[in-house]
Amino acid sequence: MDIEQPDQLTSYLRDAKRIGADEALAFRVLEGGVSNKTVWIERATGEAWVIKQCLPKLRVAVDWFTSPERIHREALALYILPRLTPPGTIPALIFEDREHYILAMEAVPQPHENWKHMLLAGRLDMRHVDQFGRLLGTIHRLSGDGLEDIRRDAPDFFDRQFYETLRLEAYYLYTASQVPDAASFIEALVEETRATQQTLVHGDYSPKNVLIYKGRIILLDHEVMHVGEPAFDLGFSMTHLLSKAHHLPAMRADFAEAARLYWRTYSETLGAVEWRGDLEARAVKHTLACLLARVAGRSPLEYMNAEERSRQRDVVTTLMQDAPRTVDNLVSAFTSALR
Repeated sequence: MDIEQPDQLTSYLRDAKRIGADEALAFRVLEGGVSNKTVWIERATGEAWVIKQCLPKLRVAVDWFTSPERIHREALALYILPRLTPPGTIPALIFEDREHYILAMEAVPQPHENWKHMLLAGRLDMRHVDQFGRLLGTIHRLSGDGLEDIRRDAPDFFDRQFYETLRLEAYYLYTASQVPDAASFIEALVEETRATQQTLVHGDYSPKNVLIYKGRIILLDHEVMHVGEPAFDLGFSMTHLLSKAHHLPAMRADFAEAARLYWRTYSETLGAVEWRGDLEARAVKHTLACLLARVAGRSPLEYMNAEERSRQRDVVTTLMQDAPRTVDNLVSAFTSALR
């Protein structure tokens, strides 16, 4: 069953008694995702849903396979995350169909905008950056303090198979195979990451997975969530701010300040948790690895041209030889090297 076909989706929902027998739907395929088919529908009642169906083969240039059972991980995240986040930050789960790898969630009301699109258009609002750091800091702090509750209520989060295939293999180890100068750095980082289980890790904490509605951020796409290394979320997300500092030279200083603000807000929100340790230095390492992966891995940033990808690769591999220990030093070193 293909949810992108209106007749098939409507019949499926009717047969499952999710909608009325004669109910008509407004229907729109949502673009942009590589790992799911995603459709927006509006019911006759005015209620709007987003329906997702996992793909076993991701829509990228190189072969990239992973189990569609990851949709169940996202459904579990939609159940758990509202306990850790402010009301309205996570869309409500409507239903999950484990047999067909489908879930439906509440659609974010209009008008809303995708944060990635706003940033690429040069519309950088530091209030959104502050919220982005505060939200991640809250998720990490509360989940780190409540790991035993997660083990009891959501033990599947301790299984990291989707993180392995969608992140460690596709981003880190594939990149190491493509960039020999970075292999020892990345392989050591993977080993450290596999040994760390401190908090819930979103695994896809990125501006593309954030909608802005009435000035507030709403977080989407949780299928890689697991218990693991919080520094990965920081590196994965910081990469997007620094890559845009590279791609938009007229706004380089603004995006550099956004990266610093993001870390400061996250750090203040996290506080002096027992497990914090050398988190900042680890976050720097993950930022370097992700900056390289997004130009040399299985999922390169589509907005960068060949010259930008080559430059970012050279800058990052050089920085890996003597990695900075603080986010501030990393931001300064990266942006200075671009000049």
